Amino acid sequence: MMGYRHLKHDVRLAARGGRVIGSVVLAALAAGAIAQAVPPKAAQGKRSARPAPTQPAQAQPAQAQAQPAPSAPGQTVQDQSVPDNTGLDIPTNLQIFGKVDPNVRKPTAIVNDTVITGTDVDQRVALVAMANEAKLSPEDRERLKLQVLRQLIDETLQIQEAKTADITITPAELTQSYDGVSKRFNRTPVAMRAYLRESGSSERSLKRQIEGELAWQRYLRRRVEPFVNVGDEEVKSIIDRLQAAKGTDEFNLKEIYLAATPANSQQVYANAKQILQEIQKGAQPFEYYARQFSEASTRAVGGDLGWIRAATLPGQLAEAATTMQVGQVAGPIEVSGGYSILYLTDKRQVLTADPRDAKLSLKQLTLRFPPNTNQAQASARAQAFAKATQELRGCGTVEKVAAGIGADVVDNDTVRIRDLPPQLQEVMLKLQVGESSPPFGSAEQGVRALVLCGRDEAAGGSVPNSEQIQGQLEQQRVNLRAQQKLRDLRRDAVVEYR
Repeated sequence: MMGYRHLKHDVRLAARGGRVIGSVVLAALAAGAIAQAVPPKAAQGKRSARPAPTQPAQAQPAQAQAQPAPSAPGQTVQDQSVPDNTGLDIPTNLQIFGKVDPNVRKPTAIVNDTVITGTDVDQRVALVAMANEAKLSPEDRERLKLQVLRQLIDETLQIQEAKTADITITPAELTQSYDGVSKRFNRTPVAMRAYLRESGSSERSLKRQIEGELAWQRYLRRRVEPFVNVGDEEVKSIIDRLQAAKGTDEFNLKEIYLAATPANSQQVYANAKQILQEIQKGAQPFEYYARQFSEASTRAVGGDLGWIRAATLPGQLAEAATTMQVGQVAGPIEVSGGYSILYLTDKRQVLTADPRDAKLSLKQLTLRFPPNTNQAQASARAQAFAKATQELRGCGTVEKVAAGIGADVVDNDTVRIRDLPPQLQEVMLKLQVGESSPPFGSAEQGVRALVLCGRDEAAGGSVPNSEQIQGQLEQQRVNLRAQQKLRDLRRDAVVEYR
């Protein structure tokens, strides 16, 4: 039986083939449990393939052709060949008044005789918007429709190819996986169905996406994975290179890549600047824009390039990465074939203990402001709060001080410095046990301070074992071959746009 745990593995492998919105949607519906399971370094084949699949249910061409074309309001329909056997005394020559069918499915593309309808596209767009909790502007929606259509075409090709290998996902497996997604979304299958409809999507659209993910994963497992081998010498050489690179800076980067040609370079640059401005406004996280706009296969994982050294990046990106601060966004950066926007989420040194990996034992004091507190009042209360925290004498006095100023106290003994916002990381690195951070917060959410009660220093870095390296290399090669196979399917496909 296919459980949700298996679906998680399926999506992981599907992402290797350059899947985009498919993995994104399921990731969000599963509260992050799927997309975050993307294989390590699956993003390395950065520009080797355009994003792939996601796909709605298919209408059979024969059925579509058998239906009479819907009439416009006031149009007369004549069909002398069909007798009236209903007993309703329906006129032979009848006239339709008003809208015929607001949900008429108009084909948008036919892929090797499989129809993708406008409804399929709209429902998948709605699924993406729902999963990302995004309110799309008309312009964003139109751009997303084009991306979704391309992904649906790829997904259709993948399902068709899987069927040639006698791979079919049964209705029972689809239902079980769908129920697992519903559970992760804290809804019953019935409630999930209603929620999808309210969002403009459907159970059918989500199940179709699940089918595409599962079918392609099984195809890769059967036709690709058995032929991927990694030798012991390769593993040993990587271990040797890691040891030689000890102490070298590594950067955890995310990227939005927009392809450009000499003819449209200026327009693409302008689009990249607009995306950068939207990111800087903070309305949506960087990953949202990467999934919607990036033209690299890494958009399946929110643009994540993973940990990477400057020497392996193109010169322009390497220069930007080495000058960026953690949490900073840079771009548009001109690179070969287009423009990139970079986001530095973290940095470290290879096989070297990083102080930011230290685990902290913290007490957080929170002083909340009454409703309608103005800026002046908030500043006054924040100053009083700051004075109180400066008078702390170790963590043993936190509760007493908090009671005196009406603050709440929360304990946490497992916080890594690396997991804190960049502004607080530098502060916490300098604190001694028993000291408090400066106050931080806002007039709306109150003011806070962190008191350091203890610190477990980070252990020294170690070389991954041979099994870990071998598994990662195998995943990268499966990813590459999946992308190559998808390109072959695109070249051989017969696609008719309507």
